[in-house]
Amino acid sequence: MFIITLKSREDGVYSVLAENGEHIIPLFEEEDDADRYLNLLEIEDSDYPPMRVSSIDEDVIIRACTERSQKYSIITSDDFIIPPKSTS
Repeated sequence: MFIITLKSREDGVYSVLAENGEHIIPLFEEEDDADRYLNLLEIEDSDYPPMRVSSIDEDVIIRACTERSQKYSIITSDDFIIPPKSTS
């Protein structure tokens, strides 16, 4: 599983702000998909701090999200997502 984290702090995990105000962490099954998403993020909004794709064990990240009541979405190789438009 792959997530997008801050380069300076791996515990700083990227999340998408949903319309209802909840933060959802995208969990990518494929590293290429996570890389592509990060590239789109960097193109869309240069105000983001430096980020990178990090590998993490699926059980570890799902358990961490569950323990913190953090919403997440598993992005499979069949899914195609693009970052939300910047509101700034």
